[in-house]
Amino acid sequence: MEEFNYRLAKFLPFQDSEECARVRKVKKEDICKHPNPEFKIRIIEKLEDFYLEFALDIVERIKKANEDRRKLVAIFPVGPMPQYPIAASLINRLRISCKNLISFNMDEYTNERGESAPADWSGSFQKVMREEFFLKIDKDLRPPENQIHFPTTEVLSSYGKMIEDSGGADIVYGGIGWCGHIAFWEAHLGEEFGDDLDAYKKAGPRCVELHPMTIMQNALHSFSGDWSWVPPKANTIGPAQIISAKDRSFWLDGYLGGGISWQRFIGRLVAHGRVNTLVPGSLLQTVPGTYTILGGVAENVEIKMK
Repeated sequence: MEEFNYRLAKFLPFQDSEECARVRKVKKEDICKHPNPEFKIRIIEKLEDFYLEFALDIVERIKKANEDRRKLVAIFPVGPMPQYPIAASLINRLRISCKNLISFNMDEYTNERGESAPADWSGSFQKVMREEFFLKIDKDLRPPENQIHFPTTEVLSSYGKMIEDSGGADIVYGGIGWCGHIAFWEAHLGEEFGDDLDAYKKAGPRCVELHPMTIMQNALHSFSGDWSWVPPKANTIGPAQIISAKDRSFWLDGYLGGGISWQRFIGRLVAHGRVNTLVPGSLLQTVPGTYTILGGVAENVEIKMK
């Protein structure tokens, strides 16, 4: 096949085409191999098994904390979402109290002025988390309202301290964005830090301008493809809250069916590319945690014209 060379599009923060080519070649059978044994990659083939395992991870941590008579401080994402109703159902059936759960959500949309979305707006992370998780838990089992936190404009400046004052996160859950973001800590924020990973890892919550790739990704899976409906900014935790957590559990479910996955390449770049500030998720390689990939996402990166 004849070679065709070109530069990466200018809007992409990460411009190392040789690294992209190297990572692209990581085959499905090799994707779980990593030099850091504490960064544990696994593949779950079936969608129903994937979300059940995610739900069980949440429920088991809550149950274990109860048995140890301690609180569980957890940072939760909006995306993936299907695990939450499953977890709530298991909690109700097994009568597991969540009174010791202290919840912090990763992020929340804002407008161009940095004003967070109202809790009753249909695209609000507060609304969907309550409807799909907390309110599905029986009232006598669910955590008190004052233990459920979101990074709204009112608390953003103190959000990192709120997590610290709760004892620090025991677990941070999450996914990986198309640009490589973790929470809404976007890829282009790395331009502020250059190669200073130490400073980057200490960065905390802030309001950020969403990257174009994030706008399109979220339009695709949450707004019926309507990019005009996706807010331009979001409040988010920073690398400091993810790195300092006692454990990390990240889940990649970006498979659309028919062989199409928007997450197939970025999942590899995060897990197997060099650790750098322009691919935020690459920090996960440096700390203990699990990285669970849906089978359709783990398939090889190939050109297939659909």
